Amino acid sequence: MVKLNKIYTRTGDDGTTGLAAGGRRLKFDLRVEAYGIVDEANAAIGLARLHTADQGELDAMLSRIQNDLFDLGADLATPDTGEALPYEPLRIVPAQVTRLEGEIDRLNAELKPLKSFILPGGSPAAAHLHLARTISRRAERVMVALSRQAGEIVSQASLHYINRLSDFLFVAGRYLNDKGARDVLWVPGANR
Repeated sequence: MVKLNKIYTRTGDDGTTGLAAGGRRLKFDLRVEAYGIVDEANAAIGLARLHTADQGELDAMLSRIQNDLFDLGADLATPDTGEALPYEPLRIVPAQVTRLEGEIDRLNAELKPLKSFILPGGSPAAAHLHLARTISRRAERVMVALSRQAGEIVSQASLHYINRLSDFLFVAGRYLNDKGARDVLWVPGANR
């Protein structure tokens, strides 16, 4: 259980931050950057949810995703070093990826196929989800870069989850644009 009594500790004043299992990293370390961007994506989804309270099932999906993103942040903040920890670290599991895939399929089944790329926009909720999508793609790029560094492990489930998340956010944005009817279509070369 998380218990936060004191919000500021001054321990980060030297430009480092503590990881969940102990140890400190510089605040610009790729691992810290990765879970920071995941947090940013979560905040963008929170903004979108200001406009989805009347969307029932979709809002419930977004709520689950926000919780999953805290799981992902905890996973990234607890590097797998192969050493035993005094507790079971929270990790993204394949079932979370499978659930997200099912939700993508569920929403996408109600959309007409695209015949053009779409521009981020349409309804306020969709615009916020497109922003969250681009942030999640940035998180994915940093997570992949981290996973390629010597001695750093990022689980396959975590990489799969963040990849599916941007797909979900794209489909959900279209769904919120009257199931694609209010999508803003890209017109190649329209302003030449």
